[in-house]
Amino acid sequence: MQKEYTVTVYTEDRIGITNRITVIFTRRGINITSLTTAETEIPGVYKFIITVLSDREKLDKVVGQIEKLIEIHRAFVHEDDEVVYQELALYKISTTSLQNGNIEQLIRDNNARILTITADYFVIEKTGHQQELIDMLKKLEPYGLIEYSKSGRVAIVKWSRRFHDHLKALASKEADNFKAVSH
Repeated sequence: MQKEYTVTVYTEDRIGITNRITVIFTRRGINITSLTTAETEIPGVYKFIITVLSDREKLDKVVGQIEKLIEIHRAFVHEDDEVVYQELALYKISTTSLQNGNIEQLIRDNNARILTITADYFVIEKTGHQQELIDMLKKLEPYGLIEYSKSGRVAIVKWSRRFHDHLKALASKEADNFKAVSH
């Protein structure tokens, strides 16, 4: 049965690694619905957060293939209850709607905030889960929605401390090796 999963991949910073990872999903017929990547707290280690709809067995095989890539430290499959996650949305709204006092209440009631106001438009920021962001989009449409943009999932795994300690130890060991070679 298909279900939404979050895949985290810890990797070195290498040109083309995004392509090599995504091709593995493509070959297995798994569509990526969200992909976010950034450097972790450990210099030189990057974290890919990939959201997919798949069945677990097929996804476990994909993760196994990803881990065979030389630049990969580890890859994991997580169910929603194993991660804390958020997405970010920006909504550009016509400034004329500010004359209607209801939109300010709508912004407050939905824990959103105004980022910028110009003569023609203003931009609202909201974080939350995907459905919350879509619900906000629907509520804002009557106010002159001009544009909408949403980020991919940003997630922290609830149980990842041991693995992060391992990565920090690797980084420390690599730094010590570098010092030894340069002397």
